[in-house]
This record gives sequence, C-alpha cells and structure tokens, in this order.
Amino acid sequence: MTNSAFDHVTHWVFDLDNTLYPPAVRLFDQIEVKMTDYMVRLLDIEPAEANRLRQHYWQTYGTTLAGLMQQHGIEPDPFLHEVHQIDFSALEPDPELAAAIDALPGRKVIYTNGTAPYASEVLHARGLQHLFDSIYGVEHANFHPKPKAAAYEKVFQRDGLIPQQAAMFEDEARNLAVPASLGMRTVLVHGTRAADAGYIDYETHDLTAFLRQIV
Repeated sequence: MTNSAFDHVTHWVFDLDNTLYPPAVRLFDQIEVKMTDYMVRLLDIEPAEANRLRQHYWQTYGTTLAGLMQQHGIEPDPFLHEVHQIDFSALEPDPELAAAIDALPGRKVIYTNGTAPYASEVLHARGLQHLFDSIYGVEHANFHPKPKAAAYEKVFQRDGLIPQQAAMFEDEARNLAVPASLGMRTVLVHGTRAADAGYIDYETHDLTAFLRQIV
C-alpha cells in the first residue's frame, strides 16, 4: 500500500461482525444458533433442515432474514430482536484498535447487516463506542441487506456519503463489490478473497496495523 492510497478519503465505513473483532471470538456462532432455533419454531421443521435453510437463505438473499421475509413473509423486528440477544463477554476492549480508528481523518460510521442496537453492544464491549459518528443497521436500509445495491444506496444517501471520497472495510468479500463499483476504496478484513474478486483493493488480517499505515 502506498502512503497516498487513502489521502482522498474523508469518510470511513466499517462493517461490524468479524471486522472490528477477530473471527476467532466466534460471536456470530451464537446468532446462528438463535436463527436456527427461531426457524425451527417458525417453520415447524427439524434443526438440521433449519440450519440448511439458514445457510441457503444467507447465500442466496444476502441474509437469512431476507430469505425469510421473501419466502415466508415474516416480520423482521421480532426475529432481529431475538437473534441478537447473545452473550458479549467473549469480546474484550482493544485500545490499540481504538487509537488507530480515532486517528483517521474525517467521518467514521458503522454499517452492518445486524441491527444498530446490537452494533452498539459490540462497540461498547470493544471500547470503540465513542469513535463513530453514526451506526447503521439493516433496519436503516428498509431491511435490504448487503450485498444488494439498494441497501448501500439507502444508507449512503442517508449519511450523505460521497463514494469517491470513501473507504469501506468488510470481512465478506461479496459485500465490497457494490462499494467498489461506486468508486470507494475497498479493504477486505479477516476475510477470504474469491479468485475473481478484482473489486478488492487491499486485504489485511490485522486491521490495527493496516490503519496505522494510513495515518
């Protein structure tokens, strides 16, 4: 990475899960269990089938919720509330990451396919809650999930973001395709890059070290 690669960036967009904490924490495993349990009750199916459907909907629609809304017409709020009632004790404050984010010049926001209240819980557990100007969840995109173009459009318009002056940090490679097409600088964090993912500018498994290079 050249020192000037992010000189034009005035708007920093961060995903949440497995981006602002290490995937080894496996926090999202708890959510997946709760989603599967919810689907067992909702659809009256066996846990194995619910787990299969959960993954299928995530792959096909961007989130399990999006698949449930489209295929079964569920109301999103009860689902989102239940699946995000998890134990956050596995998360630890990260003052070094906090300092690296704080040093970035410009506006900093969270954009997650989870909910904003859930994101706030994660940020508090990581000691990052004071660093961000806004937090956007799937509810702010009318429940359209990343990687759908309509989701980014809704959130970015709401925040007044100019894509050509912005960067996005994500653990899901597919969620960087639309930002790249809009002219954003893209960084894959803790993720796996597909062979054809030419829309990813940079990759890192150490977000703190990467951000320190920028400033």
